[in-house]
Amino acid sequence: MTLSPLSRRLSLLIGLSAMALTPMTQAVAQTSATSAAPAPLSSLVAAVDIPYEQFTLKNGLRVIVHTDRKAPVVAVSVWYHVGSRFEPAGKTGFAHLFEHLMFYGSENADGPFFGRLEDIGATDWNGTTWFDRTNYFETVPTGALDRALFLESDRMGHLLGAVTQLKLDTQRGVVQNEKRMGENEPYGLVEYAQLAALLPEGHPYRHSTIGSMADLNNASLGDVQTWFKTHYGPNNAVLVLAGDIDVATAKKKVERWFGNIVAGPPPQDVEATVPTLDKDVEKVMHDNVAATRLYRNWVVPGVNGADLPAIDLALSVFGGLASSRLYNTLVRDEKVAVGVKANVQPFEKLSIAEITVDVKPGTDAVAVGKRLDALLADYLAKGPTADEVQRAATRQLAGTISGLEQVGGFSGKAVTLAEGAVYSNDPDKYRKDLAAYAAATPAQVGEAARKWLGRPVFRLTVAPGERSAADNALAGNVHGEGATHKPAHFRDPAAPAPAAATPPAPTKIAEPPIEPVADLDFPAVEHARLKNGIAVQFARRATVPVVRVSVAFDAGNAADDRAKLGTAALTTALLDEGTTTRSALEIAEEQERLGASVSAGNSMDRTTVGLFALKPNLDASLGLLADVVRNPAFAPGEVERLRGQMLTRIAAEKTEPTAIAQRMLPPLLYGKLHPYGIPFTGSGTESGVKAVTRADLTAFHDRWLRPDNATIFVTGDTSLAELLPLLEKRFGDWKAPATPKGSKLFRMDRMARPPRIILIDKPQSPQSMILAGVLTAKKGTDNPVTLQSANEVLGGSTTSRLTMDLRETKGWAYGAGTSLPGVKDTIPLLVYAPVQTDKTGESIIAARQDIKDFLTTKGTTEAERNQTINGQILSLPGSFETSSDLLGAMMRNSLIGRADDFYETLPNIYRAMTAADFDKAAREAINADGLIWVVVGDAKLVRPQLDAVGLPVEVGTLAD
Repeated sequence: MTLSPLSRRLSLLIGLSAMALTPMTQAVAQTSATSAAPAPLSSLVAAVDIPYEQFTLKNGLRVIVHTDRKAPVVAVSVWYHVGSRFEPAGKTGFAHLFEHLMFYGSENADGPFFGRLEDIGATDWNGTTWFDRTNYFETVPTGALDRALFLESDRMGHLLGAVTQLKLDTQRGVVQNEKRMGENEPYGLVEYAQLAALLPEGHPYRHSTIGSMADLNNASLGDVQTWFKTHYGPNNAVLVLAGDIDVATAKKKVERWFGNIVAGPPPQDVEATVPTLDKDVEKVMHDNVAATRLYRNWVVPGVNGADLPAIDLALSVFGGLASSRLYNTLVRDEKVAVGVKANVQPFEKLSIAEITVDVKPGTDAVAVGKRLDALLADYLAKGPTADEVQRAATRQLAGTISGLEQVGGFSGKAVTLAEGAVYSNDPDKYRKDLAAYAAATPAQVGEAARKWLGRPVFRLTVAPGERSAADNALAGNVHGEGATHKPAHFRDPAAPAPAAATPPAPTKIAEPPIEPVADLDFPAVEHARLKNGIAVQFARRATVPVVRVSVAFDAGNAADDRAKLGTAALTTALLDEGTTTRSALEIAEEQERLGASVSAGNSMDRTTVGLFALKPNLDASLGLLADVVRNPAFAPGEVERLRGQMLTRIAAEKTEPTAIAQRMLPPLLYGKLHPYGIPFTGSGTESGVKAVTRADLTAFHDRWLRPDNATIFVTGDTSLAELLPLLEKRFGDWKAPATPKGSKLFRMDRMARPPRIILIDKPQSPQSMILAGVLTAKKGTDNPVTLQSANEVLGGSTTSRLTMDLRETKGWAYGAGTSLPGVKDTIPLLVYAPVQTDKTGESIIAARQDIKDFLTTKGTTEAERNQTINGQILSLPGSFETSSDLLGAMMRNSLIGRADDFYETLPNIYRAMTAADFDKAAREAINADGLIWVVVGDAKLVRPQLDAVGLPVEVGTLAD
């Protein structure tokens, strides 16, 4: 569960597919810079439509239905109009804590909902809490819709009888560890300072949604009862069903499952003003950060404010676009910053406007701040140009169109309709907003900017240094760092148990069966070759008028220069920073006019240059993509600028717990000769990035990013017949250079890799980051489906052994698990667990025991096998809903040599697996005794605990 749509879930398993910024080099044939004019904004707005019908039950539940038959799935989204804005004094964090409790069983479906959702093949499922709402959502196979509605209705109408003190105490610990996890990141205390400075005492938005440690500790079962009865009635909720359903069917099903739930009290709104500071406010904080960050913040109108679209456009033009005023001046031209941002974070009653500048290390931050303020003053005086406004609006529309390709998830059709209904009493609010963006004029945007950004500002500076006690206290932590006190559920056994609330008599409701769900029908993949031999793979997906292209090269981080690690990352970062025909600024502006996005990066085994294009602008967008791929300039000035940004990125990684572990572990697992024995972050080393020359970048491009090492993958709203001439025009005459094509040597040295613990000291850490690894006996090309399924039981799912033990039973972690990254060569098993500091040693002991038990005496149970197999089969139809999903699947199949129809064959492969097969695959591939553990935490608190683990302990450093 998350605080907001910006999920805080760990992405440690991404380590081996670390991304860089951009793609390639090699001047070959010129590509035309002249193309057809972009489609008008009015036509883009017309393309965005989510037709719906709605009805309201007698108990007040508002239901919205959108039919989309592209896949046999239905998105279920339930929004309750309650969030942290509604919390009374002394109860901060309770809305989010309650959201966690909603996932732990109801009267007719007790126990964690995770397993129930996975068992029915739910995808894109989660729950989030924010200032104004709490939502729960899942996308399920059509045949599982009744089961999903049963689960949602049971926790809406029949929850309290299943809520116990133990559940409350356990989830309190989980939420507190989620709070620690967020605060353990660089700049992790900023939100608390912003809310305190911008909003007056007593303002409902003034406290963070995560809440304070003290208030979380004080939450009681009585609070749970009151919160549920006050806010979780059907008359305070909106239910959206989007996908393979019609309104007649929806009425029958919703009435069946929700019709008998009694309405709650009439919802009471909590009003909130849009305050203005009396005068400018300045604050300086210190944190373990690599770069000083400057903030400028204002409170501006909420989502229903007429000026909000214009404010958003104004900020995009100033600092949000790749071609923004701020980026051009401070990053490209004057080179005093390594990154800038400007955006609006919208809420119902108010929004927060924000500008940030990451100052280049070694540069006078005070002087950069003054320059920032001067640039803003000049911008407010003169306003934006018509071209700037149009580019910003086009980007907004393109992003909306992209998100609406899916019915559920964080940005799909269901959430779009629900958000409009809850915040604005208008499911069509998105259309009105897009129309406002498209119609905005420079005069309107400039006036809104002057009106709202010309008021007194909060200036915050976060500089490298030690966090202060005052700033920790502002975060609402009990003991400064909020790390060492015991969670509330670890009570003295001798103490009397708290009195339990008297639950209502449960109403018995039968859990409905799953109706038959057809196996996945994977779209046909068509193959072709351009006249120069480049292979093309295409699959049609015409849900929305977009096309996605990926030019993939057999390169990636594994192809990096071992003597100059970071060459691959710097090469890709420079690809869209200027070609022989376009400057970096021209590339940025052209993308924005077209509503396109060109991005390049490295996974461990591949370098890819991707394109998101609006269908009407596909030809022109492909022209831009081809120029970036074929003709990078590697201009000396851009090389030095991006080198500085890459060095700052590496320095930043050395302040981030996850990245520190990802940098430390790979050489210990693979050795320094293996292509994978490099930082999983993909950024290289400081010495390597410093040593890279322009000639090295050109040589990397010539060896690896070339037509005889490329495959072009395409999905979206086009056809192969329409596509091939466009690709031939842009890539068909591309010739390979005379230099030999690159190759990788996958070899393992004979160095001993004894199991041990490496402790990295990160003072003031409110949490310890644990990352362990061991090499398996499998390669990605082995296609180890059974091993991957066994890993779901061990640590790969939300109901896995490791997750349930460290999160649900012990409450020591917000998230914990294992992963098998999808690399081409030797696969590592990674174990990750960010845990509270005082449980670091015990967490390693527990994880080692869980893994040992699974691989020896306590193998897969029949129930675990059945849940894993059922979930994996049923989730397949919802796993390839979007063109992006489809593109990724095609690329995975190609990388490890699987057939085009692999995913269609998976159900039968799964059905043939037994629990014994799971155990055999895991025991043959994984040596639990060989795990090497990296711990990033406060050494003075952690080191004494590690001695009890029974492994040698070394104190490590990140020198490079």
